[in-house]
Amino acid sequence: MMRQLKTKSQSLTKRLMLATSSILMFLLSVQQLSQASSPQPVNPIIPIKVSADNAVRLPPLGSLENYIPLHQVEPAPITQSKYLVISLSDRQVHLYENEELKISYPIAIGKEGWETPTGQFNVLQMLANPYWEHPWTGEIVPPGEDNPLGTRWIGFWTDGTNFIGFHGTPNEDLVGQAVSHGCIRMKNDDVVALFEQVEIGTTVIVKNEPIAEK
Repeated sequence: MMRQLKTKSQSLTKRLMLATSSILMFLLSVQQLSQASSPQPVNPIIPIKVSADNAVRLPPLGSLENYIPLHQVEPAPITQSKYLVISLSDRQVHLYENEELKISYPIAIGKEGWETPTGQFNVLQMLANPYWEHPWTGEIVPPGEDNPLGTRWIGFWTDGTNFIGFHGTPNEDLVGQAVSHGCIRMKNDDVVALFEQVEIGTTVIVKNEPIAEK
């Protein structure tokens, strides 16, 4: 009798295990079918955002880690017919073509503690009507008269997170002063005109000295 009870108990245990396995397999199949039939999430199209100058934190004063000072490194040869020279002391950007000065525009530069880095760079990014993401609140500011970048963005420096470049401004009366957090602010009409005359790769030289007339 004990042997029969033991046999029946073992048989019942096997049946319970098989039933449990069947239920688990069924639930797994239902889950897989549900995932397959459900529409997969599509990555939303995120507007291109550029951090404006008040989102940029330059290297600490005296640090050479993220930019090339002209007085320490020999500038690379300029291969393009067009290039830009920014004079921080003159508060102007000069456009040269075939070594001839074509036009100059007034600019605003980085204020004390947020100085525009000097060195030789290249245009890395060009955006018309850029969006701007507030660096602290995450608010997205669409193109328009309230956008701190104005209507054009020409980036020429980045540490992989922050950016420095030319852009317009809603406050054109500040152009000509040292008021930015590293970026080069321009009058809106001027940055639109500059945007049409440069391209990705255009050399940008930033120096403290005034530009000697040629």
